[in-house]
Amino acid sequence: MVANAGDCRAVLCRKGRAIDMSEDHKPINLLERRRVEESGGFITNDGYLNEVLAVTRALGDWDLKLPHGSQSPLISEPEIKQITLTEDDEFLVIGCDGIWDVLTSQEAVSIVRRGLNRHNDPTRCARELVMEALGRNSFDNLTAVVVCFMTMDRGDKPVVPLEKRRCFSLSPEAFCSLRNLLDG
Repeated sequence: MVANAGDCRAVLCRKGRAIDMSEDHKPINLLERRRVEESGGFITNDGYLNEVLAVTRALGDWDLKLPHGSQSPLISEPEIKQITLTEDDEFLVIGCDGIWDVLTSQEAVSIVRRGLNRHNDPTRCARELVMEALGRNSFDNLTAVVVCFMTMDRGDKPVVPLEKRRCFSLSPEAFCSLRNLLDG
């Protein structure tokens, strides 16, 4: 399950193919533009919401949001996409817009997949993705996270037994916050 609000994108790698797990919440997105205009907001010719933001959903920017219950052009409501993972699913790339301004989803997946085949280190792959975006002159936020479901060798076979894979966990406080958010 991926919940997205703002200037990031989540991309699943399935057998080397990129599958977008989120939509970019940019004012040029037709559905977002329609929602913004129906709520009384406007999009400038250069693609900014109410002349201020380049996104239509954000967790922060409270000064641009109307009181709870009011129809606001800027919202923090996430878009949620859920799929069932299969054995063909290798990893998820999550990155903010500086990555996606200069790389397609497929390019990012290919870079990460090559890195995992070379050194099997998702943290290093995230750094390599950021460095590639920098090398392509990205001028926006550059943050990336790589979440591995299985580690592949050059023959597309798992190389790291399940019990030896790198695992990252949430703190108990973060887990409770996430659970509360998902439970409504």
